[in-house]
Amino acid sequence: MKLPIFQVDAFTDHLFGGNPAAVVLLEKELPDQTLQAIAAENNLSETAFVLPAEGVFGLRWFTPALEVDLCGHATLATALVLFETGQVSREVHFMTASGKLTVEQSGDSLKMDFPALPPQPAATPRNLGNALGADPEEVWSARDLLTLFKTEEEVLSLQPDFLELGRLDAFAVIATAPGEEVDFVSRFFAPKAGIPEDPVTGSAHSTLTPFWSKRLGKPVLHARQVSRRGGELFCEDRGDRVTIGGKAVIYLQGEISL
Repeated sequence: MKLPIFQVDAFTDHLFGGNPAAVVLLEKELPDQTLQAIAAENNLSETAFVLPAEGVFGLRWFTPALEVDLCGHATLATALVLFETGQVSREVHFMTASGKLTVEQSGDSLKMDFPALPPQPAATPRNLGNALGADPEEVWSARDLLTLFKTEEEVLSLQPDFLELGRLDAFAVIATAPGEEVDFVSRFFAPKAGIPEDPVTGSAHSTLTPFWSKRLGKPVLHARQVSRRGGELFCEDRGDRVTIGGKAVIYLQGEISL
């Protein structure tokens, strides 16, 4: 069996930036253990598996270690592949573990319609400061633990202990602060999912967008994830939904032999 595979750099306008994701085009459903083995072999933060259906595409996301219920950069990557290969035009709909998601073309960018996951104030977990390498000013919680710092430099300077982070009772940890040239910056750590630091995390912005929209008093936001590769996101708070936009470029195309 031959499966088409693409690797796409998401949330960037140039190769070797943003967050690389693999996109595998399926003709039929495959066993979960096969999907997980492919994701582990790819060893990228996410591999997306897309399966055509009537008027919509089934979409699932796997890290090297497990399946996740929401992933932004691999959704952006999948949409780009479907647009570039002519399978859809202007707009694509996905059915996922997080419900129906839509991605539309907007000039040379793509805009994703995602659920909003606003955080609530939370108690500071024991050893959080040691795990992150610094004590945050505030702690909030949604799917991920959101930690707020005063400056962009503090977020950039974090040197987390990933073993300690993995012991926290949270899927992942977001570190965020006001940006110097953008509205806000962030970093994202998910050692439990086999991703010590994710280069650019679309799903985290389902939480970051409503958080910063309320804090800054405006719905439209420009964000930057300040990992080593880095990436830019353009977000809008729309109540129970958020728009997360960005660019993406295809790095490679090939086949998997099963």
